[in-house]
Amino acid sequence: MVNYPIKKNASFKTNYKNRGMTLEEDINATNDYYLTHDIAIIHKKPIPIKVVNVNYPNRQSALIDKAFYVTPSTTDYNGIFKGKYIDFEAKETSNKTSFPLQNIHEHQIKHLINVKKHGGISFILVRFTAYDELYLLESRYLEEYYKRSMTGRKSIKLSEFKEKGYLIKNSYNPRVDYLKVIDEII
Repeated sequence: MVNYPIKKNASFKTNYKNRGMTLEEDINATNDYYLTHDIAIIHKKPIPIKVVNVNYPNRQSALIDKAFYVTPSTTDYNGIFKGKYIDFEAKETSNKTSFPLQNIHEHQIKHLINVKKHGGISFILVRFTAYDELYLLESRYLEEYYKRSMTGRKSIKLSEFKEKGYLIKNSYNPRVDYLKVIDEII
């Protein structure tokens, strides 16, 4: 065993950032499970970018120096489940009492509302990291809260997620079984 010298009065801070899985990692693992078990085909949408400059330091590697977004991205995930188109946005918040609507772009909310209007399944998944609670909120309620934000409250209370949303329990496989809720809804 090697004993390295430790500076006296050195302060060591424990970094708890990203100590657990992020919501995106959990959803991606869940979607892999759904695909592998032939339950659904749902993928994370790529962000549309245009590469402007690439640096080739050697034959084996290339480095993108400059790129920009071509168009605003719609939502995070889409696919098909039981013959129905599915589209959703996933967010995390450290806020303990509400989810600020400013965390979702207006064009994303409008996109989810349009998906619902045309017969698709659309919703948001919001994880309240302080409680490690994940809620699914259908876009019909998102639309209601979005309209309310035009003249009033600009967030969705945690109590409103508890009342109108669905709590999704963490599990081993799939990690966040959001399709169990969708199966109940449809």
